[in-house]
Amino acid sequence: MSEIEEFQRRINAALDRIGTQIEAGSGGAADPAELNELRQALDDEKLANEQLQERIKALRTKRNALEEKLEAAREAKSAEMTKLDTELQALRRANQQLRDNNKALREANEAGVAEPHLINKSMLAELESLRATRATDRAETEAILAMLSAAIEGATDADAGASDREEA
Repeated sequence: MSEIEEFQRRINAALDRIGTQIEAGSGGAADPAELNELRQALDDEKLANEQLQERIKALRTKRNALEEKLEAAREAKSAEMTKLDTELQALRRANQQLRDNNKALREANEAGVAEPHLINKSMLAELESLRATRATDRAETEAILAMLSAAIEGATDADAGASDREEA
């Protein structure tokens, strides 16, 4: 209970000091020019604050748009890499089949047995290998073009951003 009384005494003393300061401050007349100058400075600061708030909103909007573009680019790159991986796997399978068929063809040739179906199988495997190689090359070219396009677009965006900052 004595702590509460001590707090009350301290609060009352503080309120008395505040009241004394208010009475002393309001007793003198304030300079109207100084008050106007302070009000103008306050208004200027409020305006500057509002402008900064608007600029922050614009920057956040721009950042969010860039993040969305980046995420879309990541997804596109992921899809491209998946496609490229699929093509590479097909190429590896076709090349292995070609090696197996050529081995069988060599063994048949060494045995002196001419087997036309092995020649046909070998030719089909070679054609499949060539198709898989072409598809892999196309997928790699598309991936490179996508990266170059993104780099060019990024450079263009950076140049536009630099121009915007110079104008501001």
